[in-house]
Amino acid sequence: MGDRTIRNRTAKLAEALLLALAVLLPSQAMAWGEYGHRTTGEIALVNVKPETRSAIRRLLRYEAQLGTPGCDLKSLADATVWPDCVRRDYWRWGYTAAWHYRTTPICEPYNPRANCSGGNCVTAQIERNLRILADESLPGNVRLEALAFMVHFVGDIHMPLHSGDKDDRGGNDRVTAYGIVPDKNLHSIWDSALAERAITSANPPLVRRYPLSERAAIATGGPADWGRESWQAARDFVYPNAFDTDPCAGDLPAATALTQEDIVAAIPVSQSRVQQAGLRMARLLDEAFAPGPLVVPDDRR
Repeated sequence: MGDRTIRNRTAKLAEALLLALAVLLPSQAMAWGEYGHRTTGEIALVNVKPETRSAIRRLLRYEAQLGTPGCDLKSLADATVWPDCVRRDYWRWGYTAAWHYRTTPICEPYNPRANCSGGNCVTAQIERNLRILADESLPGNVRLEALAFMVHFVGDIHMPLHSGDKDDRGGNDRVTAYGIVPDKNLHSIWDSALAERAITSANPPLVRRYPLSERAAIATGGPADWGRESWQAARDFVYPNAFDTDPCAGDLPAATALTQEDIVAAIPVSQSRVQQAGLRMARLLDEAFAPGPLVVPDDRR
């Protein structure tokens, strides 16, 4: 075999490896990144009432008044990622960082009132921004900002590791091998690569118009219920799936690896959470833009 042949084969192998890495390593912005969050918004938009779609379009006209030219807000899909985008401007938006999660230790009883001082957690901020969005007495730009925060946080609360944690900041401190990627963390895998695979492999597709009966069965509960579901998914599936052991039986190692079998088993869980987030988001949007006063039950149970 000549030197030129060896070089050609080496170049082709390197090209194939780079392609594989490109597929498995989404950009940092894609956490329930961009793809997961945008999918929840697309599900919601297909399933809201026509009047709600019209109301959303009217609010989007106030984008320029938000003063965030580096973060587009021209569609509901844009709205689902806008809160992550503006967080890059730390001096202006850094105070919102705690609004994206409300983790509860998976080996302790779930308490929807804990870890939310001053309403600085995802459950409280869904309700707060829903109320602001529904208040037609407020300026349009204020309500548009609330729309973006509300739909983003509905996505966040459905990602299990935004609610459940094993002394590791929701999986952020657990190094996880995923396929050929050796050093991601458990949180980022669930946020990005796993969510993307779950969405693209869904059959039928997750973004579709759902029958009324299916929407009614899925679009249930409120923020505290959704947080409890995610906490339970982290406790009963995410950590056992990653570590092949009861996470509450003792300390977990700092690093683990997700096998192909682990990934396949996790896909239905991820698909379900994306689907639930989209349809529940649609319900909240319809409620926010419905005529008459907004009824928000106290679900901090």
